[in-house]
Amino acid sequence: VNSRSMSMAVAHGERTESYLDQIVARTRLDVAERKTSVPEAELRALIAARPPLSALSEALVRGAPLAVLAEFKKASPSKGDIAPHLDAAQQALRYAEAGCNVVSVLTEPHWFKGGLHDLAAVREALGNAGHWPRVVVLRKDFVIDEYQLLEARAHGGDTALLIVAVLSPSELAGLIAASRDLGFEPLVEVNTEGEMKVALASGAKVIGVNNRNLHTFSVDMGTTERLGKMVPAGSGIQLVSLSGVSKPEDVAPALAGGAAGVLVGEALMRAEDPKLLITSLKEQGAKAFSNTLSAQAPLVKVRD
Repeated sequence: VNSRSMSMAVAHGERTESYLDQIVARTRLDVAERKTSVPEAELRALIAARPPLSALSEALVRGAPLAVLAEFKKASPSKGDIAPHLDAAQQALRYAEAGCNVVSVLTEPHWFKGGLHDLAAVREALGNAGHWPRVVVLRKDFVIDEYQLLEARAHGGDTALLIVAVLSPSELAGLIAASRDLGFEPLVEVNTEGEMKVALASGAKVIGVNNRNLHTFSVDMGTTERLGKMVPAGSGIQLVSLSGVSKPEDVAPALAGGAAGVLVGEALMRAEDPKLLITSLKEQGAKAFSNTLSAQAPLVKVRD
């Protein structure tokens, strides 16, 4: 299903589900099927044999003033094929060598053409090249079951994405708790004020503000700044700006919203030289951060 086919359905007066509804419905079927072929006990055995994970929060601190989360994404519902020919491990190494702080791996197979094999390949490549644990590995998918968190860890993921839009508040709280039981802090994604309230109430410590609405896939680059203002000062919550970042000029709005990092996907997958883009984003982040500090510097009153 792509944006054109959905538009045609609307034009003909048909009632259609959003992209997100369709993806989640298919994900539920896929998870149920995988549970029958790979028992939970098998995943837990794989996890037990893995080394301790690398913390997302620490990767964001290492990337200051602007961490870059570089994403491997072969396709998307709104854009179709992006770079289906690219190899996950090779692309992750390009990202790591360019100085990224996190590699995000899409593992959804139908719309994004990813898989757990990509996650495992990325983690193995980063480890063999000495980039892990400096570079954290994130599983990005539509997580609706604790089983998917086990899959993430078993295949080398250090953390995983939880999307508020596809979970009830109780489900979100349960999956955050399950993540912490497995030793990691998840990245909790929001797109609206209501979702931010849910994320804050859940005790999420790392929140990703998606500038893309997952129901319509439209992008509003002001979302991070708008929702970032809702994070209580001094809370210790780390914020990441997700989606829509494709050039250095996109960094300033993210930092204005209090973001510690930006996630970049399509632009890096299409870039002839990912290193150039990652370097320019980090340089712009440092420049924007410096300008912010200068603007906030208090005036010194000279006493008589």
